[in-house]
This record gives sequence, C-alpha cells and structure tokens, in this order.
Amino acid sequence: MKKIMMLVVCTLALALCTASAFAQADTLKQDYFANANTAGAPDATVRVSNPGTYASGNICAAFFVFDPNQELTECCSCLQTPDGLGTLSVDKDLTSNPLTGVTLTTGKIAIVSLVPVNGVCPLPINLNVCLPSAAASGECAAAAIRSWATHIQNGNFAVTETPSQDATLSSGEARRLAQQCYAIKLVGSGKGVCSCGTGD
Repeated sequence: MKKIMMLVVCTLALALCTASAFAQADTLKQDYFANANTAGAPDATVRVSNPGTYASGNICAAFFVFDPNQELTECCSCLQTPDGLGTLSVDKDLTSNPLTGVTLTTGKIAIVSLVPVNGVCPLPINLNVCLPSAAASGECAAAAIRSWATHIQNGNFAVTETPSQDATLSSGEARRLAQQCYAIKLVGSGKGVCSCGTGD
C-alpha cells in the first residue's frame, strides 16, 4: 500500500511539473539596456530569432520595456517567421514612445514567445501560460524564441553582446505583464507601444 501511495504521489507530481514547465525554456527572455539615448553613445540593438521549433511555424516576440523602478513604459508584439531575424533598435524601437513621456537611459527588457492569434501578433494584453492543445484559442506562450542584445557599457561606451537570459514564465508573471500592457492600451492613446524594427 505504501509503494502504491508513493507511486501515485510521484505520478501526480510529474504530471503537475510537466503541465507547468512546458512553457519555460525559450519562452521568457530577460535583458537590460544602459546608456540608451545618451549623447556620444552608440545605439544598442536587440535581435530575436525563431528557430522553427514551434509546430505551426510563426511565433510572436512580445516585448515589455521597464524602467529601473519596475514600471512598464512600452510593450508590443512582433511576428517572427521560422529562421528569420528581427533587429530592434533600443533607442528608436524600444524607448522612443514611452507612456510617461520620460525617455529612458537604462532599463530592463522582457521578451515573451507567443503563438500568433489568427495569424497576427496582437498587443500582448491577454497573455497566458497554457497547454499546447489550447494554443489556438488565445495568447499562449510558446517555447520558441532566441534573443541577443548589445550593451553599451559605462565609461568608454564599449559595446558588448550576450544572449538574453532564460527565465521561467509563471502564470502570475504572464498575468502581470498582460495587465500592465493592457493598462497602456487603455490610457496611452498610442503612447507606450514600441515598434518592431527590421526583418523578421
């Protein structure tokens, strides 16, 4: 009886972990920017690519740009076709249309890999961590994004480039990001929406 109970507990734990972990790797990327919109400093870039691992092909890269006080200043969603490369300027695409009107010099960028809705990438205001079987019914995360960013370092404005860092996309974080982006849609009157740069 003890062995059966242990087997049931282990099976249940595995099932729960599988359901919550499917959207982790390559679903949420984290990066930072520094010395943006700064005289004498070069413009930093964020590059995103769809490796073609998602079954239906196209994905959306949803961008959430935060100031150093954790306030969302811009959000947008950009189509990424398999094996394409999207290039976004930090100065021109990600920080040029802030909700508050305050142009950022430093901040954080979160990038979420999403399934397109009816073939398009809507503003990410209804983001969910959902099972792959539900992906056609709404804004669902899809583990299918790669990203890199250049960083303008302090002092001599040296440029470095690194892959963005993977982070776990929890249901709570997805809901928080979506709610903040929805608030931008409601009150922004066009402000707070970033642009998709070049390529895909």
